[in-house]
Amino acid sequence: MNAIFTPIITTLYYALIAFIVVLIIYNMIKTRDWKKEIVYVIILIPFLLRLFMLK
Repeated sequence: MNAIFTPIITTLYYALIAFIVVLIIYNMIKTRDWKKEIVYVIILIPFLLRLFMLK
């Protein structure tokens, strides 16, 4: 049973992380304040590391 659900859950997890990364990048591009851009980059780093399977 676990062998069936593990790849599905993993795929959904990485799809959710990719969606969050896209939203953060969209907001980072949309903003004009450089301070907010720095905050977005700081927030983005852990999500990118997780997306590229680096811990």
